[in-house]
Amino acid sequence: MTTKNAPANSEILKVALKAAERAATIAREQRASLTVAVSFKDARNLVTTADLAAEKAIIETILEHFPDHKILAEESTQGHTPEQYGVGPLWVIDPIDGTTNYAHGHFQVGISIAFAFDGIVQVGVVAAPFLAEVFTAVKGGGAFCNGLKINVADTKSLADALVSTGFPYKRSNAANICARLERVLIRCRDIRRLGAASLDICWVACGRLDAYYEETLMPWDGAAGCLIAREAGAAIGHYAYDNDSQKLTAKYPGDLFVDNLIVSGCEFFAELESVLNA
Repeated sequence: MTTKNAPANSEILKVALKAAERAATIAREQRASLTVAVSFKDARNLVTTADLAAEKAIIETILEHFPDHKILAEESTQGHTPEQYGVGPLWVIDPIDGTTNYAHGHFQVGISIAFAFDGIVQVGVVAAPFLAEVFTAVKGGGAFCNGLKINVADTKSLADALVSTGFPYKRSNAANICARLERVLIRCRDIRRLGAASLDICWVACGRLDAYYEETLMPWDGAAGCLIAREAGAAIGHYAYDNDSQKLTAKYPGDLFVDNLIVSGCEFFAELESVLNA
């Protein structure tokens, strides 16, 4: 397999599903056997033995089929620059999205695998191993959950919207985060904080949520979910910077740029964007 041309998306999807199922099995088995060990990347950011084992299994599965493809994964890196990740075939991996949820026995846990070519995501898979759901999308082919087509809700206004968000581990921008949260809260139906960005985005795609926004994401948090949401009819954009801590993916090209992400139904996207930027 050369890097000059992208493989068929159908072939990519099969490998992504196989890798996701291997990771899901590891996540379920380690938690069921009470063998999960937890360590800290920093004061609040957890990593577990399941994260590391699942990521290893995903990468091994991918490289068995595509040994010369680049890998951008949460727990390991090949050391390329952001610009280099935007050239040719790239797999973007979060082995366990919602690690804090996972470590605390919650079910809102995702396994996120995206395939991008020249920075544009072509295939996305987000598996929810404790909810028995797998969200998938191929660019231009619609979005699906367990093989059934999904679409965003037809919510018309922010006042009727159930909105999800998340909070960064580093809290240097807490005042602005809380101010934005207050502005949204007083205008929407209600707020949820579920703890796994990939699943939040997929829940917008299938209509369980009407919108999602969050700062300080990385490509592996949003690459797969955003393709799924876009294929389900969502609008995707970004709110304005108000703190340097938000500029984590500013140098990443195309769909790998996820700073200050907004995912919502199209009818009220501009309204939500305006409130976030107020």
